[in-house]
Amino acid sequence: MRMRTFVAGQEAFGDIEFTELALGIDVDLFRGPLESETGDDRAAREDAARDVLADLVAMGEAGDEIAGWDALYADALTRTVPFLRSVRALRSGTGEAA
Repeated sequence: MRMRTFVAGQEAFGDIEFTELALGIDVDLFRGPLESETGDDRAAREDAARDVLADLVAMGEAGDEIAGWDALYADALTRTVPFLRSVRALRSGTGEAA
């Protein structure tokens, strides 16, 4: 029997979805997807992330404490690189070991 998890009346299907529902933050928007993305996709995602982050900061400065915490979390995510993506990038630049 599987335990079902709900956040604000919506069922979360996995850890990432639970985090997104609980915090209101789309992790991939700020961190980037685990798979590769084109330069255009990355630029569009980063533009959208900057806009959302600016809105969160403004709401936090206006007194919305949760938005302020969300802004801190989102800002921290922009400074991370998913482990799997970083390992792939590292390995793609090297040849096979002899």
